[in-house]
Amino acid sequence: MTYSSFSLKALMVTAALTLPVLAFAAEPAMMKDGMMVDSKGMTLYTFDKDKGGKSMCADKCAENWPPMMAPADAKPEGKWTVIKRDDGMMQWAHDGKPMYTFKMDAKPGDMMGDGKGGMWHVAKH
Repeated sequence: MTYSSFSLKALMVTAALTLPVLAFAAEPAMMKDGMMVDSKGMTLYTFDKDKGGKSMCADKCAENWPPMMAPADAKPEGKWTVIKRDDGMMQWAHDGKPMYTFKMDAKPGDMMGDGKGGMWHVAKH
């Protein structure tokens, strides 16, 4: 094996090991067509009753509006923070607003929850 082929293989192994780490450093959501979506492309929502970085959506509400859960070791990044829910689980929040999906959204791009009850809104940057 020549030095250059060894170096190329070492570089490839290093890149392969580094990429998964970089994936975790990415923000928990992205923008698509002017709205925020989760990693599956599902629309994210905010709830008007949430105040002070606290989720007011639990039990039946959380069944209909699943919180955008964060891993226990998630770290804040930019406008993204992590809040602790009353059940002890961690949830992503953007600019202090907890994020949710809507169970009636069947596929990426659906926005069935926008305006529901006058309190649910598509999350926009």
